[in-house]
Amino acid sequence: MPSTPTQEATVPAEDTNTRAWQIYGQRQLARAYTPPIPDQLGWTPWKGIGPGAEVLGDIAGRRVLDIGSGAGHHAVHLVQAHGARVTGIELSPTQHERAASAHADVDGVEFVQADVTEYLAGAEPFDAAYAIGTIAFIDPHRSLPALRDGLRPGAPLILSLLHTDLHGRGPSTEVAPREQMILLRDDPPLPTQMWILAPQLWKDLLTEYGFRVEAIDLLPHPDNSATVIQQLIRARRLPARPAGVSSRPRSTRAPAAHAAVGVGAILLSEQGILLGLHRRGTLELPGGSVEAGESFEDTVIRELAEETGLVARAEDVGLLGTLVDHVDGVLRVTVGALVHAWQGQPATQPGESVGDWAWYPLDQLPDGLFVCSAQILTAWRPDLAIDHAPAHFTAFASAK
Repeated sequence: MPSTPTQEATVPAEDTNTRAWQIYGQRQLARAYTPPIPDQLGWTPWKGIGPGAEVLGDIAGRRVLDIGSGAGHHAVHLVQAHGARVTGIELSPTQHERAASAHADVDGVEFVQADVTEYLAGAEPFDAAYAIGTIAFIDPHRSLPALRDGLRPGAPLILSLLHTDLHGRGPSTEVAPREQMILLRDDPPLPTQMWILAPQLWKDLLTEYGFRVEAIDLLPHPDNSATVIQQLIRARRLPARPAGVSSRPRSTRAPAAHAAVGVGAILLSEQGILLGLHRRGTLELPGGSVEAGESFEDTVIRELAEETGLVARAEDVGLLGTLVDHVDGVLRVTVGALVHAWQGQPATQPGESVGDWAWYPLDQLPDGLFVCSAQILTAWRPDLAIDHAPAHFTAFASAK
């Protein structure tokens, strides 16, 4: 008798995933299918998209954890091609059976059937860890603290995650799972629950649990008509804080005015310039504040993805220069950028303060532009008739 929606909703998300991957493994065992050992570590389902194993650093002779190792082919590649010592951890007994039976004769790799958080509680810390499409099946509030404790300080953690799915649904801005399907040939789809989270949310979670996020790349499907996008997160386990270091309380007075640093991105199509409507009523370019450790190009790429859903690459971002002005005693530095190429269509994103994106011809720019956007546009094209508060512009050498 099938369960009712109410009954199904009571099944914990991770239990749903465990059942799905158990069935998936059974189906692959029945087919006697073993994926070939790749000649390069791939972070997406699409060959040749994104980096390889170099993002893990020098792993020769080092202990590496493969989270959700599945059929084991990625682990074996790292052993044979890079000299790593890999432990593949897999919760599903049938997936573990696939790996262990196919690669039992490979020295330097071991396959363990266990829950990763429970396994790490008693394991010697690893030198590196990675997950290819698997970490999103575990509640991050459970997986990330376990990985922090299971990695030595300075160890890289590389995560490949779904960003936009087959149906064009983008990531969530809250830490909650949602239903996704595992598809395998003509078999019935298997429902799972996945934590498909926005890049900034993953960054916040990783930071909260003791990691420094070094880069987040969005890797689109090689077919421009496809909607699927993968995230690739490169993080590093921070050193433990020394015990017994004292600190003084923060002052109760308001902080003095200081510098604010941001970017604004110009996207020019045949229809004109891309502008969005802020909830305050101003029209502005995509952009926002630079976060610690980010390059200006990285900020442009992140803000574009978060605000509009568009995907750009660093090589397609040209920095124009800096604009400096003062607002109520605050030194404001804005870096203008010209984005030469992108993928996708701009759309309002959940939780963002700017939306209703539209293209405006250069000779029909609207009133009510945000002053920073106006300053960037006239620095780029001094012939544009836009009134705004003055700012000092210094062009970058590469933009001259």
